[in-house]
Amino acid sequence: MLDVESIRKDFPILNRKVNGKPLVYFDNAATSQTPQQVIDVIVDYYSNYNANIHRGVHRLSQEATDAYEQSRLKIQQHFNAKHPYEIIFTSGTTHGINLVASGFSSLLKKGDEIIVSALEHHSNIVPWQMLCERTGATLKVLPMNENGELILSEFDSLLNDNTKLVFVNHISNALGTINPIESIIEKAHEVGAAVLVDGAQSCPHIKPDLQGLNVDFYVCSAHKICGPTGVGMLYGKEEWLNKLPPYQGGGEMIAEVTFDKTTYADLPHKFEAGTPNICGGIAFGAALDYMNSIGFDAITQYENELLEYGTNELLKIEGLKIYGTAKEKTSVISFNVGNIHPYDIGTILDKMGIAVRTGHHCAQPIMDFYQIPGTIRASFMFYNTKEEIDTFISALKKAVLMLS
Repeated sequence: MLDVESIRKDFPILNRKVNGKPLVYFDNAATSQTPQQVIDVIVDYYSNYNANIHRGVHRLSQEATDAYEQSRLKIQQHFNAKHPYEIIFTSGTTHGINLVASGFSSLLKKGDEIIVSALEHHSNIVPWQMLCERTGATLKVLPMNENGELILSEFDSLLNDNTKLVFVNHISNALGTINPIESIIEKAHEVGAAVLVDGAQSCPHIKPDLQGLNVDFYVCSAHKICGPTGVGMLYGKEEWLNKLPPYQGGGEMIAEVTFDKTTYADLPHKFEAGTPNICGGIAFGAALDYMNSIGFDAITQYENELLEYGTNELLKIEGLKIYGTAKEKTSVISFNVGNIHPYDIGTILDKMGIAVRTGHHCAQPIMDFYQIPGTIRASFMFYNTKEEIDTFISALKKAVLMLS
């Protein structure tokens, strides 16, 4: 069982007030908060061994290089990748997706097909549309039902020998649906298609086993997992990463440069041009250390309790409708109340110190499916409490009364 009160002491920001009220932070699906243990790692880097990596023979450079590469090993072990060089540091999930999309520009042709799910974030839609425009490939969509679940029976009819790529998120950022990625990966591989899973929303709640999943590509961002912004990772199977051309040219990603020809570095450096977010990469590893010290089984169990409690309390409010009622779901609740615009409710909640997300959550096709402009989204992490949910419910009732 989690000692939530002790955990909350690790997060300095939870002590602040907003508009004179204690902060209730329910926007974790957008970005999680950062514990003092990770903040200390960031301060330590800039205070004691700030230097560029891989190229320097001096002590600071060696220390920074060791810490950065040690973080890569932590990420490999956490996600159970086969090799550390299958972990590519990126600026975040979107960067990783675009890297893969760019690489497949030279591998796809007219007549090839790629499949995305109807539950995707814009960052897992737009790059593939751009890829289709470049290559002449066709984009197909795996549809969803009213509960916010993918209609897997339709997947079988979409797959064929022309299917080259399949893209799906592990968990929907807008609805909290946990997608059956094991089945999707298995079925896609039966026709020889590669699969990229967007793990941005799942990584804070579920510890994935990449070798067990047998997934070809997996992407996530550190700032969803108690780490800093501006850093993430792309996992790719070695054979796939070797097939893809470099995404960017510059320093670090080369083996030898002449004006006649350049040869490229081996993995992972082939995809890591230029000076990276060194401090961010090191802090990424520290964030995983922190979360593993708590334990993902305990995190999942507690967050499921928050989800159930929050759902039950919200449904007591007259006129409230929850969007996304999948059987398999994690700690995201998207809802509207009557005909009140979500932005109006979100603005009033902010006046009461409560941070929620309002809008389409970079998932406009989902909102179009439900024929709504957007939702209010409350998303929980392991440092949130039932008492905070009570405060949120009370404030929400006041906001509804004011706007009715």
